[in-house]
Amino acid sequence: MNTRLTGLATVSSVFLRLALGISFLSAVADRFGLWGLYGEPNVAWGNYARFVAYTAKLNWFLPAATIPALAILATAAEILFGLLLVLGWKTRGIALFSGVLLTTFALTMTMALGVKAPLDSSVFSAAGGALLLATSANFPFSLDELVLRNKRAESQLVADQPITIDSTSNWGGRELSSPVRSSALNQDCS
Repeated sequence: MNTRLTGLATVSSVFLRLALGISFLSAVADRFGLWGLYGEPNVAWGNYARFVAYTAKLNWFLPAATIPALAILATAAEILFGLLLVLGWKTRGIALFSGVLLTTFALTMTMALGVKAPLDSSVFSAAGGALLLATSANFPFSLDELVLRNKRAESQLVADQPITIDSTSNWGGRELSSPVRSSALNQDCS
């Protein structure tokens, strides 16, 4: 592969992973009022109650009793996926789950609000990006890469150690011998 394209793949993989993770965390921060109060610029919800009401609006087809649990589940998933994507831990699987979650968001937004809402919020694009990230071969600058490097280093250490065979090994008090080894030894003695 071209060196420039390899570099671009590295940068884009890191960028996509961080953009998705930080976006999830930013959405959670909004629903807990960390970006400001409702009505301020760039604040979608401003508090958790407004987020639960928005969840009910998107999921109009579900029983009302399930909405608070669904809001908690969505929030927990976004926190978990956001943190794991930023850290780069189990990236392939988390990216796949993120793509499924974002596709679900996009479809419910489309059913409840029309197709313009998820398009304007780039939810379909984020879902596509997450699914593309799940197909990446490498995850540079991540915990996944660190774990992979450590495994390679350990396997290299094991491969570099000499193998010693003790011909007088015994098992359970019995000497182990191989007919091949014994005949080879007899030939050497003659």
